[in-house]
Amino acid sequence: MQVYADNAATTKISQQALQAMMPCFETYYGNPSSLHTVGQEAKEILEEARAKVAKCLGCEPREIFFTSGGSEADNQAIRSAAFYGARKGKKHIISTAFEHHAVLHTLNALEKEGFEITLLDVKNNHNITAQHVRDAIRTDTCLVTCMYANNEIGSVLPISEIGAVCKEAGVPFHTDAVQAVGHLNIQVKEQNIDMLSLSGHKFHGPKGVGALYVRRGLPLVNIIEGGAQERGKRGGTENLPGIVGMAAALEDACANLDAHTAKVTALREKLITGLSAIPHCALNGDRENRLPGNVSFCFEGIEGESLLLLLDAQGICASSGSACTSGSLDPSHVLLAIGRVHDVAHGSLRLSLSHENTEEEVDHILTVVPQVVELLRNMSPVWRDLQNGIREYIL
Repeated sequence: MQVYADNAATTKISQQALQAMMPCFETYYGNPSSLHTVGQEAKEILEEARAKVAKCLGCEPREIFFTSGGSEADNQAIRSAAFYGARKGKKHIISTAFEHHAVLHTLNALEKEGFEITLLDVKNNHNITAQHVRDAIRTDTCLVTCMYANNEIGSVLPISEIGAVCKEAGVPFHTDAVQAVGHLNIQVKEQNIDMLSLSGHKFHGPKGVGALYVRRGLPLVNIIEGGAQERGKRGGTENLPGIVGMAAALEDACANLDAHTAKVTALREKLITGLSAIPHCALNGDRENRLPGNVSFCFEGIEGESLLLLLDAQGICASSGSACTSGSLDPSHVLLAIGRVHDVAHGSLRLSLSHENTEEEVDHILTVVPQVVELLRNMSPVWRDLQNGIREYIL
């Protein structure tokens, strides 16, 4: 049995997205910036897609800027707030210790440029609170950027409450919602979100396309120069097939959100309950306050890389953390941030489900994972030391 359980890394493109994209290759192939009929037909299709994305997020179409994905959107949002904050003498940014590297690496670069970065501690309940943000805001704070939901452990942050705190303090609020859009009900105006990043391939759209929502009135700096596309804020001919496919996928995801959430949450709970029976393991992230499809565990006494390879041999596609750092030998910064020690963090497993997964697939995972964990532990000198009392169990 082949089981794809790595939907946090990327998703299979939906039929709705594929069908929406095909006319952009065959009929609406013009450049949306061209003045002739073929170009203007493409422009009309582009703006229809923008309106669809805006409707799903509860904002105006002119507040949506298309990008190459979530990382570009994160960079543009953060650098824009930093640039205009610095002009007012404000060079303090608040974020969290378990952000995606698209955010953390941008903040690292800004720190070298003289900005002061506060990363909020996430060890308590593997999350932060709005009060943490309130306590960290200063008179020179130019931005709060907190992910909507964590890509590795699934924790969903209190975005509405954080947005309210930022609005009260007059500080722009950006959220990296790459893991949340299409999976949670998001209404940017109601939640006081000033900027939001998303990526199409996380909700069954195509890769290489994303969007940045920017509240009307907030200024943007250009990350990519070269043309007047996207109201002059993102140079380059628009990826019309990708944009149209992403809009169709998001529209479908939002239309079926309740049904998909109910199904995926039930599968998630079955997985968590079953895996919790394995001795000396721990669930990462809060049991209740998490993404519908996220299951993240640490198993003491094993290496995550070996676990993934053996699971793959049994037809199970999974991850030990973020796909963006899968080639790294270092333990996940997210797991370290929530307090897992190095030895435990190395033995991590992330299973991320979609509505296309079945109960039979979950049963297969629950049969195979305990067997593989036992096999690896029987081969591990660390596990032998733990059983013999030479080392103490951590989990």
